[in-house]
Amino acid sequence: MSQIPPCPQCSSIYGYEDRNMLVCPECGHEWTPGETAPAAADGLVVHDANGNLLADGDTITVIKDLKVKGSSLVVKVGTKVKNIRLVDSDHNIDCKIDGVGAMKLKSEFVKKA
Repeated sequence: MSQIPPCPQCSSIYGYEDRNMLVCPECGHEWTPGETAPAAADGLVVHDANGNLLADGDTITVIKDLKVKGSSLVVKVGTKVKNIRLVDSDHNIDCKIDGVGAMKLKSEFVKKA
């Protein structure tokens, strides 16, 4: 039996072979043998709540009501945010939300749209 490499998307070691493709049971990613992990231009790799890779300019959807600090505003579930920018900090997404303004979000509270 040959050694199957870890998933290039989520690094799971439980991948299996399906015909000429390799499949990850944890994130559902399919890849061909020899494919390497995607690398961001600046080395910053950010995943959403479902494990999908995020990139600058993506559109995301909020998956949880988020209170805006210092305000009575709430960003509701299902709010779509366009044209995000990834940053290297605790809150790794910079964006503008209609009706709220500029915000920083954590990637664990969003999913790729």
